[in-house]
Amino acid sequence: MSLEDQPVPAETPLLEVSDLQTTFELSKRLSIRAVDGVSFKVHAGETLAIVGESGSGKSVTSLSIMGLLPKDVGRVSAGSIKLNGREITKLSDAEMREIRGKEIGMIFQEPMTSLNPVHTIGQQIAEMVIRHQKLSKSKARARAIEMLELVGIPEPKARVDNYPHEMSGGMRQRAMIAMALACEPRILIADEPTTALDVTIQAQMLELMKDLQQKLGMAIIFITHDLGVVAEIADRVVVMYGAQVVETASVEDIFRNPRMPYTAGLMNSIPRLGSSIKKRRLEAIPGTVPALTSLPDGCRFHPRCAFATDVCKAALPALEEASDGHMIRCARWRELNLNERLVS
Repeated sequence: MSLEDQPVPAETPLLEVSDLQTTFELSKRLSIRAVDGVSFKVHAGETLAIVGESGSGKSVTSLSIMGLLPKDVGRVSAGSIKLNGREITKLSDAEMREIRGKEIGMIFQEPMTSLNPVHTIGQQIAEMVIRHQKLSKSKARARAIEMLELVGIPEPKARVDNYPHEMSGGMRQRAMIAMALACEPRILIADEPTTALDVTIQAQMLELMKDLQQKLGMAIIFITHDLGVVAEIADRVVVMYGAQVVETASVEDIFRNPRMPYTAGLMNSIPRLGSSIKKRRLEAIPGTVPALTSLPDGCRFHPRCAFATDVCKAALPALEEASDGHMIRCARWRELNLNERLVS
């Protein structure tokens, strides 16, 4: 019996990640924790955005969920990942292969490195369908054409025989979405799926994902560094920094009332229509994301934070609940009114 077939209570999240720790053994003497105590839940039909700069742990979190960590160096060292109420961190490679594609689909950032260049798009979609839905080759090809049509690729009966290099970047990304959704997974993980696309194609991809979510009723985990995209697609937001969750809330709360200085800094990097001339210049967060091999003591953001004091350097703050699921990792969040400091 698959995870999909096992009955679970209606209130159970589709995906529940609890205190997840992912470790990379770089050498016999050096290991790093690329994901450090990350927790979140995703329910049916919901879109959860995971945001943060490069190096914050977003993509490693998704690879941990998918069981795609490099076997020679990476492992889930602690915590829990429950899919439809069942623990999956201890499953074998064969069991995870049954889950990938069938119950969790994933779209990667750059389709040219994810699609097989020596197989046609149709062959790659059909392979997924044959594996998980046990269809014949002819029915799998028909399913591939159906999926290409669903994601808006013109002339799908012809395009099904195209190789990846014969498609534009936007069409390759649509093909990746078609492949990820071919077996109608309950959860779709989209890792920076619009980064390499121009703004017009990006808007089309976001609209396509929202339409498909409504049609299929799936949950989406959308991984990005772009809060402008988050505003378009997300219901809830998890902000990561230095391999940890530093703030999480509904998308409305995150945009209207960010409590953590890092989140407010990300907000100030978003271009806004109607900004006054005096405030039109975007504010950059000074400094860079710390290397995981040399994380600072105390709050991991304090070397870049304009509001840091000695208390921020003394100890790593806990993730605290401010109100109704709004969680903040900041020693000074109660006294800071960051909403007044946002560029408007």
